[in-house]
Amino acid sequence: MILVLLLLMPTLTAVAEGGVNEASSLEGTDISILHISPQEPQANVAYPIWLNLSEEADQNGTIVEWVTQICINSGVCYPPSTQSLERDESGNWYGEIIPDDSASYINWRFVLHYEDQSEVIIPETGWGWKVWSSCWYDNGTWGGSTWNDNGDDCQSDEDGLPGPTAPLATLSLAMAALMARRD
Repeated sequence: MILVLLLLMPTLTAVAEGGVNEASSLEGTDISILHISPQEPQANVAYPIWLNLSEEADQNGTIVEWVTQICINSGVCYPPSTQSLERDESGNWYGEIIPDDSASYINWRFVLHYEDQSEVIIPETGWGWKVWSSCWYDNGTWGGSTWNDNGDDCQSDEDGLPGPTAPLATLSLAMAALMARRD
């Protein structure tokens, strides 16, 4: 039993730290430049990226898809969403995502579709990039540039609980009241 725990220990400690952005290497890929916004993703504000392909991929009719996943403060991640990046007149591939009020971070990867019908996923497995929002909650810890000094939440223009928390809390209380009446 102790041996099993010792073997599992490195995987348990490899969990990423909350609030720390992650980025994959582009070495050996057809993406030559990736520009990520220096601003933290903010609720209801477009978060843009742009990239350039290698000269060969750019001239061969390659299409770029951006697969994103938004993870929210409750620890749940929405299903991945795929969008084709748009190519502008200067050869940049551009896309943006708009996180909602309760987004903790955004994961993403790219899929390059080549003219010969083949495709390459960057990175090959998992999510290659993670960017934390301006207000996030992770395993009992709040953070981000809009986190308030009270240590309990982030500054917001809205009053009340973020996201679907209030309706879920109301529904839970109603269900508990109905169950108590049945007995």
